[in-house]
Amino acid sequence: MTKRAISKKPGTNESQDLINRLRRIEGQIGGLINMIETERDCLDVITQISATKKALERAGMMMLANALAQCAADTKRSGEQRRDQLQRAFLSLA
Repeated sequence: MTKRAISKKPGTNESQDLINRLRRIEGQIGGLINMIETERDCLDVITQISATKKALERAGMMMLANALAQCAADTKRSGEQRRDQLQRAFLSLA
C-alpha cells in the first residue's frame, strides 16, 4: 500500500475518522488491561476482547476500502501489481 493508505492529504475526513476509531480502540485496550488488573469476570473480559477485535477489523476494512478507491484513481502503478497488493491486504483481514 502507499505510505498514506487513507488519503494523499493529512487531516482529511478519512484519516481523521480512522484516527478517531483507533483512539477508541486504544481506550478499549486500556479498559481490558484494567479489567484484568481488577480481576473482572473472565466472560466480561472475553466479551470486551471480542468487541476490540471487531473494532480493529472494521478499521482495517476502512483502510482497505480507501485503498481500493485510490487504486481506481492511481494511474502510476500497473493495475495487476496493485490488484495483487490489495488482494493480499484483503486476505490478511479475512
